[in-house]
Amino acid sequence: MHRVMIVEDDDKIADILASYLERYGYEPIRPSSLRNIKSEFLAACPHLVLLDINLPYMDGFYWCRQIRTVSNAPVIFISARSGDMDQVLALDNGADDYITKPFSIDVVIAKVRAALRRAYGEYSISIEADPDVFEIEGLYLYRGKNMVEWHDAQAFLTPKEFRLLDLLARRLGQIVPRDRLLEALWDDVEFVDDNTLTVNVTRVRRKLQSIGITGAIETMRGAGYRLSPAWRDEHRNLLRCEGMGEEGDRGEGSA
Repeated sequence: MHRVMIVEDDDKIADILASYLERYGYEPIRPSSLRNIKSEFLAACPHLVLLDINLPYMDGFYWCRQIRTVSNAPVIFISARSGDMDQVLALDNGADDYITKPFSIDVVIAKVRAALRRAYGEYSISIEADPDVFEIEGLYLYRGKNMVEWHDAQAFLTPKEFRLLDLLARRLGQIVPRDRLLEALWDDVEFVDDNTLTVNVTRVRRKLQSIGITGAIETMRGAGYRLSPAWRDEHRNLLRCEGMGEEGDRGEGSA
């Protein structure tokens, strides 16, 4: 059963779409929050996204670009904005199709079916979300690229630096012993200077600082290192501020 994520802030419209999608054999999914659609997408791994433009916090164009950083799953915009430029912007930002409101549910289902057939048919290439993308409170680790990203700022790490950060990230809040890190990063620990680990930790800290994250890697003397989400509060405050700005810009009757 294909999963279809419905990103729509009008509950009535979202319920109608979900009801018909379910009737036609699809599994409708609604994000638990509209604050971070990229995180919701990675958690749900939908096969297709139905996306409104006017959303709280950030608009659909932004979230389409964010989805495109982790997946090529089909994205179909559904919006009351019927201008040519809106449709051009949707396609330029990575959308596959565009439907205007008020819509015919038959057209929606037909376009969903066609997009899924193109994306996941017999001769298609799998384009689901990259399983090697790991997210913590807005910090994204891309294992295939040795890259980290936070609020659109990116930094590239060496393979060992990324492996170090990845190990700490997957044990968030836990102390990872120095011996464990040394064994994971170097094949022959016996010939590795203990200071080499310290140097690599320092380099990772600097690269995190370059994208605006400080104090995240803590040195636990005599034990090892720990990654603490020091950026968590700032991430939530940024989302809150973005949401206030977006809501202030929205007019009555937007869709």
